[in-house]
This record gives sequence, C-alpha cells and structure tokens, in this order.
Amino acid sequence: MVGPPSAEEKRDSMNRLKVGIVVIVGLSAGLITMSGGGSMMEVAIAVVAGSLVGAALLGYLVYIT
Repeated sequence: MVGPPSAEEKRDSMNRLKVGIVVIVGLSAGLITMSGGGSMMEVAIAVVAGSLVGAALLGYLVYIT
C-alpha cells in the first residue's frame, strides 16, 4: 500500500508547481509576442518580462496564503 506523502515530498511538489506557474506565464508572454509578429529579440524580452511578472504573481500568492 501507498502511504500519505511525506513533508519532503509535499514541499518538492509545491516547488515544482511554483516553477511551473512562472514558466507558463513567461512562455505565454513569449507566445503572444510571437503570434503578434514580434522579432526573436522581442520574444526573448517578453519571456523574461513574463517570467518576472509570473514570479511577482507567485510571490503575491504565497504572501496571501
């Protein structure tokens, strides 16, 4: 039988989820820029800016919970 997850497993899962949220927001910004006809430099800037916004969003969500 499988027992309940340990505290370490829960922490690792939450960290993966947090990284996933930041990556999804960053890639979303890049894809929107790409679909709008942006150059590769603009797409890269959008991914970085989107990742920073995703990290700020994550920080806010962690703060309020």
